[in-house]
Amino acid sequence: MATDSYDLAVRELRDEFGPRVKVERVSGDLGRIVENDPSMEELAAACGDGRIVFIRHLTAELASFPVAEVPPGHELTEMILAELPRHPQALAVQTWTDGASSGGSYYHLLEESLGARGIEVSRAGQELVVSCFASKKSVVIGLNRLEHSLSDWPGGRMRLARSDERVSRSEFKLEEAIQTFDLRLPDGGKALDLGASPGGWTRILRQHGQEVWSVDPGELDQRVAGDRGVHHVGTTAGEFFRRNHIRFDVVVNDMRMDQILSARVMLDAIPHLKRGALAVVTLKGGGRNPLDTARRGMDVLRKEYDVLAARQLHHNRNELTVIARAR
Repeated sequence: MATDSYDLAVRELRDEFGPRVKVERVSGDLGRIVENDPSMEELAAACGDGRIVFIRHLTAELASFPVAEVPPGHELTEMILAELPRHPQALAVQTWTDGASSGGSYYHLLEESLGARGIEVSRAGQELVVSCFASKKSVVIGLNRLEHSLSDWPGGRMRLARSDERVSRSEFKLEEAIQTFDLRLPDGGKALDLGASPGGWTRILRQHGQEVWSVDPGELDQRVAGDRGVHHVGTTAGEFFRRNHIRFDVVVNDMRMDQILSARVMLDAIPHLKRGALAVVTLKGGGRNPLDTARRGMDVLRKEYDVLAARQLHHNRNELTVIARAR
């Protein structure tokens, strides 16, 4: 989870699975469930459907070692293979640390030893994921199925390439949501971008083949505004809804406003959406009780949407991303 969200994640776990669930902190953004833990399937399901939103990566711990006592690669490989019912053809190995390092030395250690056993090793895209977390004091090895891991990135830390075409950092949030939740935008769809300025989310929607109506009193970046598939409507969401007669396939909302108000704007959008339209909205965090506020925001959305997923993604910072379908 995000470092600042540790206590929120623990509270969610206990709310969902009972107060006897015991969690100990391993590092800034890593916790270990040590007593009365749910099954991996139950935990992944709760994280997948939005009942738990502040956890973004899961693994089942195999072993933990002091840094000076990490076994040689062949012993780690034997430990991993002993947990599997059959010899795998391929495994993903994902390493990360409690600092800026990627833990590359541990990746190469495992890559070499697993490769020596005839196993293809990659960093992602495999059914089974070996996780390796390294702090200054200890190294934790885990194993999980990708379908239960929540993210195909080490520790849920998705890294996206920067480019000169980007117009805002916020683009990373929508890109991460599309990849994490495997969102499929309709071919040639019509999309509504609420709070669009300077146009980062509009640009991503265009990359996914959408014709976009970008609603914001602020200006769009010229690289976005000059796109013939973009229609900038320089007004507020409320004023746009009073005049609009188009029905949209997709609506996104990254507006800087209170979670409840933002969710209510999404309710105002309902008459302008096709049935089953995809919705992506970031609910801004902060305040004294961010978990309760997030839950209230999602309760508002549920009045008119089916909430499919909700999670604090790596690029969210103090907010969470909700994926929903209009009823």
